[in-house]
Amino acid sequence: MEIKKNVPNNTVTRKLTDIDSPTGNLYESVTIIAKRANQIATELKQELNRKLADFSTSTDALEETFENREQIEISKYYERIPKPTLIATEEFLDGEVAFKEKQ
Repeated sequence: MEIKKNVPNNTVTRKLTDIDSPTGNLYESVTIIAKRANQIATELKQELNRKLADFSTSTDALEETFENREQIEISKYYERIPKPTLIATEEFLDGEVAFKEKQ
């Protein structure tokens, strides 16, 4: 998954009118953002698991755990990226999230 560079890594105060303007309802907007955040979190988790699966060992011994520098760097990268909620909010405000209105 490609993360946009302009997503803030911390909390940003938003105007409620900016959030509810695409749908006309604040609660619908928050629901859409939450569903997109869940999708992003699932994608990131699957991507991380795929990358870390390369480092897993086939033995189930409870001996020493070997540290792999590349594995640590991958984990640190995923810790530094913005939270899925922040990414989803930014995508929603930029008009990159498609949604259908219920009638």
